[in-house]
Order: sequence, then structure tokens, then C-alpha cells
Amino acid sequence: MSDPVPTEIRLRRTSRLLEVSFADGARFELPFEYLRVHSPSAEVKGHGPGQEVLVLGKENVGIKAVEPVGQYAVKLVFDDGHDTGLYTWKYLHELGREQSAKWARYLERKAREGPK
Repeated sequence: MSDPVPTEIRLRRTSRLLEVSFADGARFELPFEYLRVHSPSAEVKGHGPGQEVLVLGKENVGIKAVEPVGQYAVKLVFDDGHDTGLYTWKYLHELGREQSAKWARYLERKAREGPK
């Protein structure tokens, strides 16, 4: 699949969603918490397989800004100070396509490894 081409990106603060539309017709509403816990940053992803960090306590996180990075990505500036992940169009499309599976895996891991 060639890299997805975005046609629109909207920050919806009240509903806490980032709405992203693509030229292939896909349109995703991505919750801020989902985006924060799946940040592509090294802080969250780690530096290799098995080094992912379980991010907790982001239920009420907000996004202060969406900053374009060239023609290939955006930087999301979260109100908890996190701003190091670059969300490529390809990664945002993946997050949208696989949202239910990724969110289910996160909730399972949170239940298993989170605070008791």
C-alpha cells in the first residue's frame, strides 16, 4: 500500500477526538487518550521489541496543538507535556484501521500490569 494521503485533520477538543480523513475515503475519529498511549515516541515505544512502556492515567489528556512536520507527519502537543512523537500519515491511518484491536490489547495489558 502506498502511503496514505490526508485530506483533512480536525482537532475536536470538546469531544476529545482527532478526526483524520484520507484520500482513500477512510475517516477516523481517534480519541486523545488512544493517541497518547500509542505515541510513536521512544518514550512509549522503547528502542526495540519488548521495550514498550505501558502509559497509564491519560484518560483526561488533551491536545494543545497539531503541528505539521513536512508533508509526511504531524507532531501532537499533549497538555501533559508530551510532544516527542511524530505521527506519520501512515501511522495515523494504521491507528484508525486497527483501533479496536489496538485498544483491546492496551486495555488487556492495563488490567494485567496496571496498578491494582
